[in-house]
Amino acid sequence: MQHLWSTPEMREVFSEKNRLQKWLDFEVALAQTQAEMGLIPASAAEEIAAKGSIDAIDLEAVAEEVRRVKHTLVPLLKQVHLQISSEASEYIHYGATTQDVLDTGLLLQLKQVHALLCRDMATIGRELFRLAGEHRDTVMVGRTHGVQALPITFGHKCAIWLDEMSRHAERLAQVEPRLFVIMMVGAVGSQASYGPRAAEIEQAVAKRLGLGAPDISWAPARDRIAEYTGLLAMIGQTLGKIGNELFNLQRNEFAEVEEGFSEGKLGSSTMPHKRNPVAAENVAMLARAIRYSSTLMLEAMVQEHERDGISWKSEWKAVPETCLILGAMTFQTANLLAGLRVNPRAMQRNVNMMEGYLLSERVMLDLGDKKGKNTAHEWLYEATMKGIESGQSFEQALRAHPDIADTYTPERIRELTDPSAYLGEIGGSVDRVLAREKDAQWLSK
Repeated sequence: MQHLWSTPEMREVFSEKNRLQKWLDFEVALAQTQAEMGLIPASAAEEIAAKGSIDAIDLEAVAEEVRRVKHTLVPLLKQVHLQISSEASEYIHYGATTQDVLDTGLLLQLKQVHALLCRDMATIGRELFRLAGEHRDTVMVGRTHGVQALPITFGHKCAIWLDEMSRHAERLAQVEPRLFVIMMVGAVGSQASYGPRAAEIEQAVAKRLGLGAPDISWAPARDRIAEYTGLLAMIGQTLGKIGNELFNLQRNEFAEVEEGFSEGKLGSSTMPHKRNPVAAENVAMLARAIRYSSTLMLEAMVQEHERDGISWKSEWKAVPETCLILGAMTFQTANLLAGLRVNPRAMQRNVNMMEGYLLSERVMLDLGDKKGKNTAHEWLYEATMKGIESGQSFEQALRAHPDIADTYTPERIRELTDPSAYLGEIGGSVDRVLAREKDAQWLSK
C-alpha cells in the first residue's frame, strides 16, 4: 500500500542508497576543498572522490556493521577505506564529526524534496487556476456550519484554494535561505577540529554542495528543520481541506462534483454500483497523518547541551515521514483536480432546494433600506416561518405577506429571490486572484 502514503520519487530520495550517497558527497566535497587549500594531499582527495559513489559500497556489509558497532557513519567510512589506499584513508572525514555529515546529507535530501514539492504544487496551482476560471460563474450553494447559507460560485471556492496555495508557495521560497545551510561545526560547534581556516573551509564546502554557510553552529538549534516540516504540515492541511471538501461534495445527496472514474476502477467488493471518492478521502486521511509526523520534529527542538542524540535521532523518523506523506498528497491532489468532473446542474438543483429562502438576507437588507432593519426582520421572520410551515416557496411567502406585498411588485420579488443576482463581489475577487496568478513564477515550476 506504499503508493497511498508516498511516491516512487520521494521513496528514492529517502532510500538507503541516496541517503548514504549524500553522506559521501559531503566527504568528497570536504576532501576536495581541503586539498585545494593544501591541507591534505591532492592524491588523497582524488582517491576519495573516485570512490565516492554508493554503487561501490557493499550496503549489506554496512548494515551488518551498523548493527554490530551501533554507529551510523563509521561502517560506511570503513567500506570506503577498503576502496582506497592506506594513505588516502588517513584523510577522509578529516576534522569532521558524524553530525556534520548526517545533517548536511539531510539538507541535500531536502533540496531534492523541495524541488519535487514545488513542481507538484505548481501543477495543483495550475489546475485550481483552470477550475476557478472555468467556473467563475457556476452558481452553487455556499454552506456554513454544514448547512445552506447563501449562493456562491464553484470558481470562487477554487480561487480561495488557489490564493491559499500561492501563500504556501511564497513561504516555501522564503524558507530556502534559512533552511539550506551546511552543518560543519565539529563535536561541540566550535569548529576547532577544522583548524584556523575553518570558516574558509566551511564556505568552500558549502558552495560545492550548493548550500549556504551559517554564522554559527545549529547542531542544537533545530528550528530550521522544524520550520520546514511545520510548513509542509500546513500545506498538507490545505490539501486535506480540499480533499475533504471534494469528498463531501461527492455525496449522492449533493453530487456536485465527481472525481475521475477510469475503466476498471472498483468501488466495492460487494456493491458493483459504488463509485467511491477514494482519491479525495485518501488526501483527507493523509492530512491527519502528516500532523503527527511533523509534530515529532517539535520534540527534536528541545536539545540538551551542545548535541543530543535523543532529540536528534527522532528527526530520522519525523522528517522522512513528513516529506513522504506530503509528496503523496501533492501528487494525489494534482490528479484529483485534473480529473474532477463538475456538475453545474446538480449545483443548481441544490441551490433551488431551499426554494428561494437562501435569499432571505438579500431581501432583509433591501427591505431594511425602505422600512428599517428591525421592521424588515420582523416581517421576514413572519413570512418565512409561515411559508416554511405551509410548504410555500420564498417568493410565494413574500407575496403572501400583506406588508411585503404592499412594498414590492411581484416582478421585484422575483428579482430579489434570484440566487444568481446575489453573488456580491465574487466575480471581481476571482478575477483579481486570476490576474495576479496568471504569470506567477511558482506556477511555472
